[in-house]
Amino acid sequence: MKKKFAVFDIDGTLIRWQLYHAIVNRLAANGDLSAEAYEKIRQARLAWKNREHDSSFRDYEIILVQQWLTESKKLSYDQYMTIVDEVVDEYIDQAYIYTRDLIKELKKQGYFLLTISGSPKEAIARVAKRYGFDDFIGAEFLVDENNRFSGEVITPFSDKASYLNNLVAKHGLDFAGSVGVGDTSSDIALLELVEHPIAFNPEKKLFEVARERGWPIVVERKNVVYELEPHGKAYQLKKPPKG
Repeated sequence: MKKKFAVFDIDGTLIRWQLYHAIVNRLAANGDLSAEAYEKIRQARLAWKNREHDSSFRDYEIILVQQWLTESKKLSYDQYMTIVDEVVDEYIDQAYIYTRDLIKELKKQGYFLLTISGSPKEAIARVAKRYGFDDFIGAEFLVDENNRFSGEVITPFSDKASYLNNLVAKHGLDFAGSVGVGDTSSDIALLELVEHPIAFNPEKKLFEVARERGWPIVVERKNVVYELEPHGKAYQLKKPPKG
């Protein structure tokens, strides 16, 4: 008999900040990125913080990845892993109440838990272990024969649906009753596959898609969780907020 499953994004969905961003920012703070690369990242992040346009966060992410892939060639894998461990130690317990509790509840119900993330697989492996995920996918930054980064990456970021299909086939899982939780447009294709998609703290594009397709939306602010259910093109509070 096939198992039911749930699949989660990590950054901004379970963990309150972006692990990948935190890793690159820590490298910059340690002087492991050039001043030029750091300034490009800083300016892009400032544009996002100032909400200069709708795509400012995505632009920030693109610049972050581009600069990291170029600068990473200067680093050894061991240097990188020291930073990864420091960042994960800091952020691993900074989880959203809603998704943290949902993971626990689904685990009790016998769901097979998956996570697919664009953050480094080394970081995602530790998060997956802490929260009881059964399997995970993260970005793999390739190293050469000298254990130094090549500037290449294998990432599920833009094709999470294919990675989910592979995991479902690998573990003999069933889409019937499946649950998916994501927060950005990169999660849309994944959420389209599951029977019960949840848009959690959605950014604009995901919000628009969720509203068009009648997906539930959950918003968590401070220590309050608002579960919103669709009624036509509008939403109403499903139940009194927790917290």
